[in-house]
Amino acid sequence: MHQAEPSIDRYPSLSRRVLLILGLTLGLVGCAGKDQSTNTLENLEKGTESSLVESADVSLDEDMEFDDELFDPFDEFDDAQLEEYDPLESVNSAVFEFNYRLDKYGVKPVAKVYNFFIPPDVQQSFSNVFQNIRFFPRFLNNLLQAKLEGAGIEMGRFLINSTLGVGGLFDPAKIMFDLDTPLEDLGQTLGTYGVSPGPFLMVPFYGPFTLRDGVGFIGDIFLNPFNWFILPIVKTDSIPQLVQDRSTITNIQLGLTGGEAVNVRSLFLEKFQGVEEGTLDLYGAIRNGYLQQRLNAIQE
Repeated sequence: MHQAEPSIDRYPSLSRRVLLILGLTLGLVGCAGKDQSTNTLENLEKGTESSLVESADVSLDEDMEFDDELFDPFDEFDDAQLEEYDPLESVNSAVFEFNYRLDKYGVKPVAKVYNFFIPPDVQQSFSNVFQNIRFFPRFLNNLLQAKLEGAGIEMGRFLINSTLGVGGLFDPAKIMFDLDTPLEDLGQTLGTYGVSPGPFLMVPFYGPFTLRDGVGFIGDIFLNPFNWFILPIVKTDSIPQLVQDRSTITNIQLGLTGGEAVNVRSLFLEKFQGVEEGTLDLYGAIRNGYLQQRLNAIQE
């Protein structure tokens, strides 16, 4: 089945909430809460995104073409800019292998079946809804970084897509009004204030993080009003909450997270087919690509 080329820069990550599908998608795109973040999965500059995606069979971002020879993603970056602090490499490698096998034997086969029955345009609409729901953390992080134009664009996108876009199913803000801006998260905000990345971490079910970005990913979850008023992660009598039953909330959250993971993985099935076989060091590629992407996102 032919699949329309999705706009990767609209994802985390994954994320968050993705951010980096093989890294994040490998981890069930657990960055569903991040926009990622973290994760999120997930949410990148075009040039860097494509390099990351290639280097990681992940839906980190953007497009590039692969040669027939083995692909070495480290050639794509200036490693002098990166500090690959990975004191837990042996543990991270084991977690990465777990995430990789989970994707290969779990998420990816389900995504193939899903892709057969669900048209690409419908898949893209589902992703649009998830992104629209996570508007407020992005808006707030733009303000915290003094990116007033980005905050205004995020607000405009949310209002337009929530109305003309039928609750976020469609993206008239971009199509009709050319409103688009890089995705901002709390990990980036902390980075702009000088907080160091800390050690690299590979998290089960979620994929790559740094300690700073992991803290930011959790923070973005708590900054999202959806997680307080609609499906509350913390029960409180001080604010009105739509769903009260904890088991119902848990089941819905698990369903949304799993559904988003499969949906995002399906969107990138063809794009990353076989990339892992052509990468010399997949773990190192994901680590390098993730750290480079985060560095670029903070510096932009």
